Amino acid sequence: MEIILADKAGFCYGVKRAVEMTEKELSNTKEKVYSLGPLIHNPQAVKEFEEKGLMVIDEISEIRDSKVIIRSHGVSKEIVDKMKEQNIDIVDSTCPYVKSVHNKVEEYHKQGYNIVIVGDKNHPEIIGINGWCNNKAFIINSEEEALNLPKMDKVCVVSQTTNTQEKFARLSEIVKEKGNEVKIFNTICNATNHRQEACREVAKKVDAMIVIGGYHSSNTKKLADISKKYCKHVYHIETKDELPLDEIQKFNKIGITAGASTPDWIIKEVIETMENLSNNDNLSNSEMMEVIESSFTKIHRGDVVKGKVIFVTDDEVMVNINYKADGIITRDELSNDPDIKPRDLFNQGDEIDVYVVKLDDGEGNVVLSTKRIEEIKNWDIVENFYKEKERVECKVLNVVKGGLSVLVHGINGFMPASQISLKYVSDLNPYKGKTLIAKIIDFDRSRRRVILSRKEVEREELNNRRKELWASLEVDQIREGVVQRLTDFGAFVDLGGVDGLIHISDLSWNRIKHPSEVVTEGQKVNVKVLAFDREKNRISLGLKQTMEEPWIAFSKNVNIGDIVEGTVVNLLDFGAFVRLKEGVDGLLHVSQISKDHVNKPSDVLSIGDKIKVKVIDINGDEKKISLSLKEAKEAEEKENEASQLNNLKEEVEFTIEDMVEKN
Repeated sequence: MEIILADKAGFCYGVKRAVEMTEKELSNTKEKVYSLGPLIHNPQAVKEFEEKGLMVIDEISEIRDSKVIIRSHGVSKEIVDKMKEQNIDIVDSTCPYVKSVHNKVEEYHKQGYNIVIVGDKNHPEIIGINGWCNNKAFIINSEEEALNLPKMDKVCVVSQTTNTQEKFARLSEIVKEKGNEVKIFNTICNATNHRQEACREVAKKVDAMIVIGGYHSSNTKKLADISKKYCKHVYHIETKDELPLDEIQKFNKIGITAGASTPDWIIKEVIETMENLSNNDNLSNSEMMEVIESSFTKIHRGDVVKGKVIFVTDDEVMVNINYKADGIITRDELSNDPDIKPRDLFNQGDEIDVYVVKLDDGEGNVVLSTKRIEEIKNWDIVENFYKEKERVECKVLNVVKGGLSVLVHGINGFMPASQISLKYVSDLNPYKGKTLIAKIIDFDRSRRRVILSRKEVEREELNNRRKELWASLEVDQIREGVVQRLTDFGAFVDLGGVDGLIHISDLSWNRIKHPSEVVTEGQKVNVKVLAFDREKNRISLGLKQTMEEPWIAFSKNVNIGDIVEGTVVNLLDFGAFVRLKEGVDGLLHVSQISKDHVNKPSDVLSIGDKIKVKVIDINGDEKKISLSLKEAKEAEEKENEASQLNNLKEEVEFTIEDMVEKN
């Protein structure tokens, strides 16, 4: 019996990452650790974690101040927000490829696109993705469901990461006809593609296929479906105990593949059970040695292989890689962090992926590296972000010539000074140590070059704000803005990505010579939308329209005969104009300035003088006010005389009363 194991069988990167993160949390804490739903779609692995202390929950409503692991399938934004509100310590092991789908769905939903997800509506990954567009996505999994979609304007199509390429391509073609603008993103994980392709190739050349994985695992079911297209005898099992040994003994060639959530130990148990070691009893010693040699893994420099940790010291890790010699990971090949020690990362019995650096270190050992494994994975992740034009987080390491050196998913990158912001940045030092959201604008793996731009993100955000602003803009709206610049004819105000103009005539109810008399650059103001034209990108705004008209305020508060205070704002030969506190101007005729003859107002008054005047006439129709300074003074003098007489009267009455008391 010949056994052929398909490439890429077993844990994918996302599941392996989730498992490793969970094992680390369980080993580093004495607190309770919960998993929101089964960690992976494999009952045996879930049971093993439960024995180690991981508790599976379906709801977070009754959990407070606890540590909860988000599995690789991911969850909705609503659940993440609730967990933060409940002070839950989140360990987010969402697969980076799934996370990128979340980001894409959230971004295009905000831009007004209808989201279409190709996948199983009951799968936790799909439920999580739908939660990043307020659960408003159309979820399709068949041609019939695709054909029943309504006609839409803008459509964004994504896929469950474990889908088959054939189904996604078929349904995407149907969705294309349902929208005026359709953007299709093939979000099927590369590992899924490789796993399915490897399964397909093995199934074509064997008599029977063994598919190992959970019965509820979506990607395992798809492997079984693919196998059935090319092989007549297909057996989907979860463990070695379910192997139909009586049936498979009759086949000469048997292929094996495993789902992304299937642990290596389950795969090995199945293979060992299938191997009939008794068949080798009659072999000669030399033949037996050939069998033993052939059982070893064939490795080459640059290969990535699986191994099991034999022992760990302060300086190195010894690993069994199923080769004729064991492998050694020295401290400098352990991690990019020079402070990390081997015991911090690994324990005896751990199953790990390693990179083959050298086949012989001079003492018969294979030189291995885990540092380079992480680098390979990180390059894959960064390359995927570049291809999908996704946003990434990058940490600024240092200010260098021409820009910033940054770290993105463990890979060194560069952000030119011209790509840091839409605005010119003269001093780069404040960015040191900060984490920025950016886009990868140039990527060359062979040259180890990653160029990033924060400017592109700012441009997208600005365009989004502009779209939102234009969509919500209405005449007579009151909006907040910031004064950007002043000109002789008005002030330009930023409403959030789009500038509007307050014409000088709409800045104040009073006549002004320059906008700087009313507003300053950088000042926040509330303005009224007077008119707008999107095609011409013009918005007319009013500042004075947000305030009560001065004449109305004056009419409410002042009557003929009132004495009021004002400020001289203009001097002419025939009189002076006085601005009252309500903002209206009244005329103080030259004849009303003084009892004495005045040739011209400037002989007595100056601009800026504060004076008290009497309102002697109000013409409501023409909005004219006549004032008198001399009558105000006369009134003041009469008031003073009356006050003096009153004081004198009180003094006389007091003196008479005093004399009466003495007599």
